[in-house]
Amino acid sequence: MIHSLFIINPSGDVFMEKHWKSVISRSVCDYFFDHQRKASSPEDIPPVIATPHHYLISVYRSSMFFVAVCTTEVAPLFVVEFLHRVVDTFEDYFSECTESIIKEHYVVVYELLDEMLDNGFPLATESNILKELIKPPNILRTIANTVTGKSNVSSTLPSGQLSNIPWRRTGVKYTNNEAYFDMIEEVDAIIDKSGSTVCAEIQGYIDCCIKLSGMPDLSLSFVNPRLFDDVSFHPCVRFKRWESERVLSFIPPDGNFRLMSYHIGSQSIVAIPVYVRHSLCLRESGSGGRLDITLGPKQTLGRTIENVVLEIPMPKSVLNCGLVTNQGKYTFDPVSKLLVWEVGRIDVTKLPNIRGTISLQSGSPPVEANPSINVS
Repeated sequence: MIHSLFIINPSGDVFMEKHWKSVISRSVCDYFFDHQRKASSPEDIPPVIATPHHYLISVYRSSMFFVAVCTTEVAPLFVVEFLHRVVDTFEDYFSECTESIIKEHYVVVYELLDEMLDNGFPLATESNILKELIKPPNILRTIANTVTGKSNVSSTLPSGQLSNIPWRRTGVKYTNNEAYFDMIEEVDAIIDKSGSTVCAEIQGYIDCCIKLSGMPDLSLSFVNPRLFDDVSFHPCVRFKRWESERVLSFIPPDGNFRLMSYHIGSQSIVAIPVYVRHSLCLRESGSGGRLDITLGPKQTLGRTIENVVLEIPMPKSVLNCGLVTNQGKYTFDPVSKLLVWEVGRIDVTKLPNIRGTISLQSGSPPVEANPSINVS
């Protein structure tokens, strides 16, 4: 299945490699580097690269490339999901996943990769099981291991490894029993210049922090589950009950985990939290142009809108912008022609506004269409 894993830093050096079935020379990464040189950004590198004898499947996380090498044809999404799980496990163990952190904890990283994949096939990928098998590093344990020559690997098999609930360890006890659920939704929308929505969709997640004793059995129901177009569950969810009753029934893992992710398509009514009033005029070259943009909250149910950033990719004929804002700060890059206005928090009493003049290159052809405004 997966023969080898190479971790590549931003400067293009393979600083770590792990082999499971047979040792594959790191020269196989030259095919990956060829595509890297052709791509304008890391996200543009194709996730699956076919070579004469191997398939290279990669993900880009934490400014690093994780490249898995397979010798036979395999479901690419399966490998991609496993690579993401590897990075998530590193972040869970070391609080962040960077080149320096991986180099600092080489031994624990190799121990984790040995347990997560067995002869090329995934074995233990649940955080609770891995933490029983391999103790997370701390200063005291590191010193003790250095003195005694022991490793972080436990001598006993985790209690949940052979049960039908492998994601939860047995004997969990808390003095305060509590469960927290975070619903995170990302709205993607295209709005025309008159303010009406062309299309809008929601990508949502439910993240949990469960601190309950014993073996709790939880149920979570939704007011209108018919809105979900596409769902993806943690293995703990009983899928048959979801199919018949549209209720999430599950015995949760201990600690933090993602219960489900979902997608709501454009046929549903999606509330857009901001509106943009804009007046943008790029006149004939020489006379310049004017810009006037106001942002405001919309359908927010009284909640504040924060971390607002507005970007406008200007036409090539724009030389500079002389603008004034009543809130936040703006930057204009004369090379990439990108105008960025970092608004921050929207104050309802005094709506954010940016206005001023735009100077255009003399002799340049007239601009065919106004640029799009990207708001995040």
